[in-house]
Amino acid sequence: MRTKSRLLFALLGFAAFAAGTAQAASEQVGEVSTAFRWVGRNDRVVVEAYDDPKVTGVTCYVSRARTGGVKGTVGLAEDRAEASIACRQVATTVQFIGKLPLQEDVFTERMSILFKRLHIVRLVDPKRNTLVYLTYSDKLVDGSPQNSVTAVPVPASNPIPLK
Repeated sequence: MRTKSRLLFALLGFAAFAAGTAQAASEQVGEVSTAFRWVGRNDRVVVEAYDDPKVTGVTCYVSRARTGGVKGTVGLAEDRAEASIACRQVATTVQFIGKLPLQEDVFTERMSILFKRLHIVRLVDPKRNTLVYLTYSDKLVDGSPQNSVTAVPVPASNPIPLK
């Protein structure tokens, strides 16, 4: 029993550390209410914009459910694992800040107080000169297979620099 308590304590400490170190920088574009709550905020779908920090001119828009009520208002509710993503070129040209790895976790944001996180991963398809973005959520113990994918083609005259 004592070993289980230590293991649980270590896992909680690691989760708290991880939650504090990888926070996504997003900007809320809008939200729609999906369910009325008597106390606290309503349940809602939120749309947020994430600018790719290594690719100037590409923004990803993610929509996902946010739980309301008392727990949701104070940040203790666990949001659902479902999310949708659409990334687009939002400038006249796409510019790269350094070389890109073939796969990189670009954004992470917590979806529950300790264990669940939303991920946005950038994949590079060099054959098609395309940036592919994938969103999914994970838990410390068990993740979700629900995901969403989108792609941003880059003109052939602007090859993607790879690491």
